[in-house]
Amino acid sequence: MAGGQQPQENDVPVYLFTGFLEAGKTKFIQETLEDKRFNSGEKTMLLLCEEGEEEYDISAMPCQEIYIRTIEEPEELNPAHLQELLKECGATRVVLEYNGMWQLQQLFQNLPDDWAVYQEMFFADATTFLQYNANMRSLVVDKLNTCELVVFNRFGKDMDKMEFHKIVRGVSRRTDIAYEYADGHVEYDEIEDPLPFDVNAPVIRLADTDYALWYRDIMEDPKKYDGKTVSFRGIVAVDPKFPPNTFAVGRHVMTCCVEDITYSCVVAEWEKASVLQTRQWVQVTGKIHVQKHKLYRGKGPVLQVQEVVMTSAPEQEVATFY
Repeated sequence: MAGGQQPQENDVPVYLFTGFLEAGKTKFIQETLEDKRFNSGEKTMLLLCEEGEEEYDISAMPCQEIYIRTIEEPEELNPAHLQELLKECGATRVVLEYNGMWQLQQLFQNLPDDWAVYQEMFFADATTFLQYNANMRSLVVDKLNTCELVVFNRFGKDMDKMEFHKIVRGVSRRTDIAYEYADGHVEYDEIEDPLPFDVNAPVIRLADTDYALWYRDIMEDPKKYDGKTVSFRGIVAVDPKFPPNTFAVGRHVMTCCVEDITYSCVVAEWEKASVLQTRQWVQVTGKIHVQKHKLYRGKGPVLQVQEVVMTSAPEQEVATFY
């Protein structure tokens, strides 16, 4: 379960705020709960997964039916305990301040089935963010991966936005970026990120260095590629459990470090798929159709293969974003 889900009628909405200590989460949540547009009478459980320097002032909030509960250890993040806390409060929604040192997957895997993350925001102190990224890259990537907005507060006029922009875009092209200055002035990132290939070409030909960007883009916006022809070099995966004439083709992609390398592939259909073997490198050309498929457990981009040419591995076998 990740951020930005479409609300269902009986869902318990979760507003998720992530970031490291002293990143500005508490201040923003306090201001949000003081805003009558957000806090107009709903019983709210404020779930805290870390203790910051600032404390919440419920008396300043227009609706004071705010019930603070704490999670001290990640093991407490389990569906039964979370439901128990919610029932104890009688709340109908959750505002969650997450511990920046905990992986988000621990939270997403343990939310009760009827809890849905409606909004996810990541806060970072611009004066320390680059150090966090250099020393704890995996935790930074974890927080950037699913958030809808990252706010760099304490941003200085002498700081290079492009340096921050590239770090965010190396993880997600859909995340909005805001820079908040010491005087409270906020600027939104308007740096354009043109894709390094022509999505309107008769055949979208991907260079080896473009695969990671293309794969993320097609998974985030598959409709953009529906009906278009694409050609790229990838490594084959076959399995007897796959439907007939079906194989997977893609690349191993590294987002932040060796530990997170994953095989990022698309489903491919070809009448001669039976001749292929796992770990073969191929140059594959075909037309993308966004459709339901067993291997996606729903809709996804399916490559209707037109041509397969055996080839060698690229100079850099693991694809990266930059």
